[in-house]
Amino acid sequence: MIRVLLADDQGLVRAGFRALLDASDGIEVVGEAGNGVEAVRAAVDLLPDVVLMDVRMPEVDGLEATRRIAADPRLAAVRVVILTTFELDEYVFEALRCGASGFLLKDTDPVELLRAIAVVADGDALLSPRVTRRLVEEFASRSRSTPDTTALDRLTDREREVVALAAEGLTNDEIAVRLVVSPATAKTHVSRAMVKLGMRDRAQLVVLAYETGLVKPGWL
Repeated sequence: MIRVLLADDQGLVRAGFRALLDASDGIEVVGEAGNGVEAVRAAVDLLPDVVLMDVRMPEVDGLEATRRIAADPRLAAVRVVILTTFELDEYVFEALRCGASGFLLKDTDPVELLRAIAVVADGDALLSPRVTRRLVEEFASRSRSTPDTTALDRLTDREREVVALAAEGLTNDEIAVRLVVSPATAKTHVSRAMVKLGMRDRAQLVVLAYETGLVKPGWL
């Protein structure tokens, strides 16, 4: 059973998500929050598998709430999915940097929402890779700072290759096909890269790939 916490300042939005999720097998809504303070408190109290987090909320917004959750060792297993109205949102990009596992548009098809929750709860793949990649490209291209590549020195050549493919939005199975290796081997390479880089999940790998220049905007 995947345990989900809903964080949105609009009660009708939360009610809509709750009705959808409660009617789905394998998913349980364990709590709701109307702002970021409540979201962090509920995450600590309830230890959900996934938090569906709105970006714009009163008192503490979704960005800061995501940062607090990702920074709390007690919540290491909690995954945050940002909910947004717009595909290109600088707050969402910052949330990915802070530790969010990905993001979904609020008008996402219900079937896609359910699949995404299952995927991120399993920790296997980045959500909405096509849109997320475009988001990262957009804001990475605006940065004029010289990329800091020192983090990449910790990786083997194959691990760098795998990180670049993850930034393309590929799942472990798709990386395995591309590199002609087993899915288990691909997963091992991804896991080792995340450990070496101190990454929380694949979303942060994507951000790092652009920020270090391993992948450049427009390459994919």
